[in-house]
Amino acid sequence: MTTSKHVVFFHPDLGIGGAERLIVDAAVSLKELGHTVTIYTSHCDPGHCFDEARDGTLDVRVRGDRLPATFLGRFKILLTILRHIHLLLSIYFSGELDKLTPQVFFLDQLSAGIPLLRYLYPTVPILFYCHFPDLLLVQRREAWVKRIWRLPFDALEGWSMRRADRIVVNSGFTKGIVEGVWPGLSKRSTGDTARRELGIVYPCVGTTSEPLGEAEAALWQGKKVILSINRFERKKDIGLAIKAFAKLADNVRSSSKLVIAGGYDLREQENVSYHAELTQLAESLGLKSATVKNVITALDTPDDIEVLFLLSVPSSFKATLLKTATLLVYTPSNEHFGIVPLEAMLAGTPVLASNTGGPLETVVDGETGWLRDVKEVNAWSEVMDMVLTELDAQQLVAIGNAGRSRVQNEFSEAKMGKRLDEEIQQLAKQPRVRTLELQDIMSWILTAIGLVLSVMVMVALSD
Repeated sequence: MTTSKHVVFFHPDLGIGGAERLIVDAAVSLKELGHTVTIYTSHCDPGHCFDEARDGTLDVRVRGDRLPATFLGRFKILLTILRHIHLLLSIYFSGELDKLTPQVFFLDQLSAGIPLLRYLYPTVPILFYCHFPDLLLVQRREAWVKRIWRLPFDALEGWSMRRADRIVVNSGFTKGIVEGVWPGLSKRSTGDTARRELGIVYPCVGTTSEPLGEAEAALWQGKKVILSINRFERKKDIGLAIKAFAKLADNVRSSSKLVIAGGYDLREQENVSYHAELTQLAESLGLKSATVKNVITALDTPDDIEVLFLLSVPSSFKATLLKTATLLVYTPSNEHFGIVPLEAMLAGTPVLASNTGGPLETVVDGETGWLRDVKEVNAWSEVMDMVLTELDAQQLVAIGNAGRSRVQNEFSEAKMGKRLDEEIQQLAKQPRVRTLELQDIMSWILTAIGLVLSVMVMVALSD
């Protein structure tokens, strides 16, 4: 039985992204179960956040935003940590957090403040949600000085995570990666009871899906759409979709269209350069392509365009694309979860995805879609051809219905809320004692020394 708790969330920057969507969904789902929820963040722009964070659905409080996010475009990780510490100290010394009488702390993305939070509030258990190890997300093909700069932060990430009372991850794939990076993490002990095995709480998608309207159903009339939705980043391997599409017979391609939609920011050099590479790839394979930036232009493209690039499409049009597509292709390898396949299945669209990472846990091969090796372009092309030419409407509807049912049963807001509630109820049963161990004090000292030395090295050699 659920016992109502006051759950206080801490998130670095409550903008628009996968991690932010998860935090909002988690908070809303817990609130619907009767918990009181408060979210603290160092930054939340009302013009660039999810509706629930600005329309009063959630109690979002911005604190610790006096420090800059970067200094001369650098030191982002250091300043992110300092902003987080500033947030924690400001609400502690003001007495604001005490007035809320928090019963559970929920942190994600940034674990650096966990030891301090644990010390300041020794009776409040801490749940940490690990999306993926930050040290693996950072590009390691950088100058050696930047790799040295990252060393103390990498060490801080692993040590601080161990101070949490409970750690959950977003997939079985991520669980394996986390346990490989930090062996024995789930068996650690910090003076309290030994921790349980790392838990898994899958992200969710909103499970309400409206039927197609006539205008939506008329997109590119007569064309079957193969859809790819990803940010324009090389690790997403969007080129695989273009290569596989190019292998289709001419008459199959003429009756279909490959639509590549995704996040695109002119300020991000990789977005710009990778989009250019993809257009060149399409041209080299004899495919006629076009790039558009708004819905009206997208719908008005010439009939002979085979590959259509849509840059940062609105969420409403993205939903329309998902509903009208014949097949979604999801090309990234070793994606730690991947929300787009779930969005496609909820819309009743079959999914073709990499047989690695999160899709192994979301897509059922042969039932809700297909899983294929990204190294075998022909295998991807064969699935495309099968969907476009062999499967009839009834078969595609059956696959779509299976996908929708799977999402509603396993990846709904209610399912996510239930899992989080179970974790919270379990945490409440575990006794905590106030503890500041010698290894904590030594780790703080060594980390501080490491940060100072890293800054000195960075400033001295970055030029």
